Amino acid sequence: MSDEEIIDGIVKGEIPFRRVEEHTDGDSERATRIRRRAVEIMTGSALDNVGYYSIDAQRSMKAHIENMIGVVQIPMGIVGPIYVRGDYADGEYYVPMSTTEGALIASVSRGCSAIARAGYAKATVFRDGMTRGPVLMAPDAAVATDAADFVVEKFDEIKDIAEETDPFITLLRIDPYVVGRNIFLRFVYDTGDAMGMNMCTIATDESLRFIENQFPSIAHVALSGNMCIDKKPSALNLIEGRGKSVVCDIVLPRDVVEDVFKTTPEAVVDVCYRKCLIGSAQAGSYSFNAHFANMIAAIYLATGQDEAHVVEGSSGFTLAELTDERDLYFSVTIPSLQVGTIGGGTNVETQQEALSIIGVHGAGNPPGSNAKKFAEIISAVVLAGELSLIGAIGARHLSEAHIRLNR
Repeated sequence: MSDEEIIDGIVKGEIPFRRVEEHTDGDSERATRIRRRAVEIMTGSALDNVGYYSIDAQRSMKAHIENMIGVVQIPMGIVGPIYVRGDYADGEYYVPMSTTEGALIASVSRGCSAIARAGYAKATVFRDGMTRGPVLMAPDAAVATDAADFVVEKFDEIKDIAEETDPFITLLRIDPYVVGRNIFLRFVYDTGDAMGMNMCTIATDESLRFIENQFPSIAHVALSGNMCIDKKPSALNLIEGRGKSVVCDIVLPRDVVEDVFKTTPEAVVDVCYRKCLIGSAQAGSYSFNAHFANMIAAIYLATGQDEAHVVEGSSGFTLAELTDERDLYFSVTIPSLQVGTIGGGTNVETQQEALSIIGVHGAGNPPGSNAKKFAEIISAVVLAGELSLIGAIGARHLSEAHIRLNR
């Protein structure tokens, strides 16, 4: 069929978007162009910019997207150098961020300059584990508790089954929760340099087959029973973590706070206490911070992370205290940061380039070290962004900055 014939078939409703490749001999570049033209005709839109891109549509249609018609372009800026010293990151880094929020890059850059004046930010990944939390239903509570006990007793056997599904996955533990006759099992894995949700899903499914064979009266309800907990705010992830749990801190001398932020350590401490802690508690929020999500979302978009995980990444704590010398101690704790340097969106060409700027694209040596390095760097960028925003609020510069830079 010619392009015009296929387009006509789409417009008439005879060819679904998903089946266009069947009429292009599997050529996704051509199919993308055809779908885009059909959408233009059906909606009266002009999609010239959507159709202008450099990524490989053939590759993206196999791994990243369905019914592709083009791309959305988000401006990418750069912050840095940001100086980080951690267990995996050690040096100065330039970090790409994609956003349409004017003033964000400028604000984070100001935080980076303050960190440079003080020396470096210290970062540590203190916990690492990707989760999948299925739910099973037993005939009664007694069987449910027996099954939960069985999972604990037979952990080594279940671990062997899970790890046979992928050479780069390690089952760390299973946390059982019984609610009535429902059994929730929170599987926790090390997934190396991959974010690892697909790996966890496959490994958990195989493990459940073994458990179900031992308890024929138990019914499989859902491979994800919301105890993972994936892409939703939760106290569980805030407390137990999911993905990388990372902390980053710094001591800023008083003169740096005054010179860079035009405010005082006392003002920063007061704003942080009343805004991030009291205000968040009054709101019933799990995000005891100023704007984690801004930095995390911009880095996720630039580097091909699953952007929906910003929900979990936005939860965490910003703390500010005065030292004995009346300088500023400042820290961010991100309990639930899901990142990877291989797989998924990290394979898109533009996102590969962004990761290469940071120096973390691909697998690390040893496995997992690149993703942990990336998490430490992200935490330092979040620290820079929190410092700058809270400093601007302390100096009453927030509105002025947005008027000047948000245009």
